Amino acid sequence: MTTQASPAARGGPDGLRHKRARLSAGTPAADAVAAVRAAIGEWQVPVDRGLAAVLASDLVINAVTSGTGESLMLSVRCTSGQFRVEVHDRSFTGDSWESAESEAKADRGLQLAAMTAAESGHYRTPAGRAVFYVLAFAPAAATGGGQAPRGAASGDGEP
Repeated sequence: MTTQASPAARGGPDGLRHKRARLSAGTPAADAVAAVRAAIGEWQVPVDRGLAAVLASDLVINAVTSGTGESLMLSVRCTSGQFRVEVHDRSFTGDSWESAESEAKADRGLQLAAMTAAESGHYRTPAGRAVFYVLAFAPAAATGGGQAPRGAASGDGEP
């Protein structure tokens, strides 16, 4: 996995953070999960880490099964209030993008994201397509309430 941080990765005046990573052919889902978890930790993003990791893996699996599975690129972006993950691939040849079958296949692969994320979907790019999900920040964290996001560890670990 090769990671590139944009100048905004350190946080610009608008709070934008962005990283891109080329996913290796051998373990793209594991690489995506590691990169998403690292970004959440580094940027202290108030989202459910487990959900973000599962959805990142789901996007990669969708890209591999619905697309060519070649040249996958992960994009992780954080703006005020939202955490967005995209997986780009080179999956369009001829009119396959426009076919009802390919559209339905892509939608089926993103059902988990559609049910749990604030926003999800796929779109055409000049090089192929991108699949994405967006998680909204935990409400208390967005308003400064200090409450940990769902799924975050808290306390001494005792039940």
